[in-house]
Amino acid sequence: MNNIQKRPLSDLGYNFIETTLPEGKDEYYLRNEQWSRRDKYRKLTAHEIESLVRNDNTSDDWNIIFVSDEFDPQLVQHCHFFGMVRIGKLEPYYLEFHNLRMPVGLYNSTICACDFGDNVVVHNVNYLSHYILGNEVIVANVNEMATTDYAKFGNGIVKEGENESGRIWMELCNENGGRSVMPFDGMLPGDAYLWTRYRDDEQLQQQFKTFTEKQFDKKRGYYGMVGDRTVIKNCKMIKDVTIGTDAYLKGANKLKNLTINSNSKASSQIGEGCEMVNGIIGYGCRVFYGVKAVRFVMASHSQLKYGARLINSYLGNNATISCCEVLNSLIFPAHEQHHNNSFLCAALIMGQSNMAAGATIGSNHNSRGADGEIIAGRGFWPGLCVSLKHNSRFASFTLISKGNYMSELNISIPFSLVVNDEHENRLKIMPGYWFLYNMYAIARNSWKYVDRDKRTDKQQLIEYDYLAPDSVEEIFQALAIMETATGKAWYALEENIPTGELTEQDIRNKGKELLKNNPEEVAALTILSKGFENSSRDVELLKVHRAYPLFNDMVVLYAVKNILAAKKSSFADLQDAVKTAKRGDWQNIGGQLMKAETVAALKTKIRENKIASWPELHTAYEQIGKEYAADKLQHAVACLLELKNSDLSAANLAQWMNDSVATMEWITAQIRRSREKDYKNPFRQLAYESEKEMNAVVGSLEDNSFIKQTAEDLEIYKLQVNKTISEWQL
Repeated sequence: MNNIQKRPLSDLGYNFIETTLPEGKDEYYLRNEQWSRRDKYRKLTAHEIESLVRNDNTSDDWNIIFVSDEFDPQLVQHCHFFGMVRIGKLEPYYLEFHNLRMPVGLYNSTICACDFGDNVVVHNVNYLSHYILGNEVIVANVNEMATTDYAKFGNGIVKEGENESGRIWMELCNENGGRSVMPFDGMLPGDAYLWTRYRDDEQLQQQFKTFTEKQFDKKRGYYGMVGDRTVIKNCKMIKDVTIGTDAYLKGANKLKNLTINSNSKASSQIGEGCEMVNGIIGYGCRVFYGVKAVRFVMASHSQLKYGARLINSYLGNNATISCCEVLNSLIFPAHEQHHNNSFLCAALIMGQSNMAAGATIGSNHNSRGADGEIIAGRGFWPGLCVSLKHNSRFASFTLISKGNYMSELNISIPFSLVVNDEHENRLKIMPGYWFLYNMYAIARNSWKYVDRDKRTDKQQLIEYDYLAPDSVEEIFQALAIMETATGKAWYALEENIPTGELTEQDIRNKGKELLKNNPEEVAALTILSKGFENSSRDVELLKVHRAYPLFNDMVVLYAVKNILAAKKSSFADLQDAVKTAKRGDWQNIGGQLMKAETVAALKTKIRENKIASWPELHTAYEQIGKEYAADKLQHAVACLLELKNSDLSAANLAQWMNDSVATMEWITAQIRRSREKDYKNPFRQLAYESEKEMNAVVGSLEDNSFIKQTAEDLEIYKLQVNKTISEWQL
């Protein structure tokens, strides 16, 4: 039975706070703290009351309707007021937005205990309760817009007198809730990542909960806010939602328990048919056309479109999900996911990723329980109709070919192509695929995300370069795998079977020798490896003889680019700066790369309460970001010296710099060559009557702005190298 309560009409608009009020406070004390203009209002004059009554307005008590000195009662018509209402300046103008023109004033609305700024437009709001509207706000054709005294505006807190069971949690990365976090306004990708990890560290986990609890007031009675110049039209229900300035809400079905961040430089928009409940929407977000979102955080400048479903998930900055479904996922910045039949569940996706149509990434339908996870490094690109089984893990910039992968995968080689060869019943992995066959895509991926980073508040320094500490560490891991696998393949040949017992290092040394000195011999080997798939079938590594030298070249290029970026004044300065350089593990903390030892120190400070709040942790992110270039230089030089098994002499550095120029020339040529294939492929030309028509439709190769930019970058790089060699007297 519906619990419909019958109360006196005289109570409507009063007794907003249901718990006991602090001594000496009335029910408006928090409202007054929120509304700084409250002293600029006066009581109505007798003439104004008469005009309001004549215009078919009613109030249970005209003595608690307050207005500004420039109030025009003729601009309030057919409204019913309950409780204390404060109305700012109303002048005989109309406001126009996107061809919507409406006169300033309050019309045909029921209003309970609200405050209004100057020259607001309120038309046909059936029920507007306990809201504070800023200046030049437009609210038109809204069924219900109300705030409860226990409103949390999407934050994972409980108010005074509430049960713990009412707390909102986001069940990220895992469907069983074992990595749940409390959403909060201002949550960065790094916050979500740190909180979902280290679940065995109870002290750390408690600190994160404490940070969230103390960031928000538990007192009941806060009003919903609508910032200046925000436009709300044709919406059905808005409940417990606070909204920033310059937002645009049109045609939404249901918005409940939300914070919608927006300002003049990063306006957020929510469009037709959307239903969003229990979440945080960041600055500059776009949500359109039938989107469903429940228990979620959208970081700044992210988008949901065309029926997308986002449930129990965190969507990172500058990311877009269109049409498809995402559940129980933590997604780092710069993610693209389109097409109505793609699906992502119980996943940690570390950014610069793209989901193809039909991809099914995670689900308890391809595992024994709802507690599996997919973990994918930067640049994760599953192909058409890829189906993966959890638990699986993927190194940076992994491309997965179309197929149904029946076993769990652990792809530890970056920049690779993964193929499920059903004909041979063999998993095949091609290391360095992107460098060999689609350099255009991998290079453009790094460039475009820098270009598209619209964040106005860059508290976390996001790394977009495909050659960075995380991927280079994976390259070293891949080199070891290829060396060992090559050695084993060579010794497996009948003529090479050893007479004595070999150590793992002996096998690896042989593989390394072959890869460096006899690539043609390696090309003839069938190279198998283990540990990539949870099955008994063979895993074959393809084109190892080509990938191996490329990975070496990329490490050299990574090192030299960072040496040049450091802008040291002399070779001696460089030597001094990197005399303690060493390799080490790095972690991707929400798109921001940090040394593993830095993360460990960060966790220690949190446990010891030296970092005692989310703002303090965000300040720590910024400080770590300032140190990133120096840390990366140390790492880059250490990688170079280990790869070359040599010291940092002037002669060596000069040689390595010249080698990097050759690599840059090769990359630039590969970028053009990989894009040129699309123009020379006769099947690509089938849709066009002539080359001229093709160029008119897709643009000519010669006019490709990215290819032009890479050619210019190459010349600049050459000049930098030559200048450095000359000035440092290498």
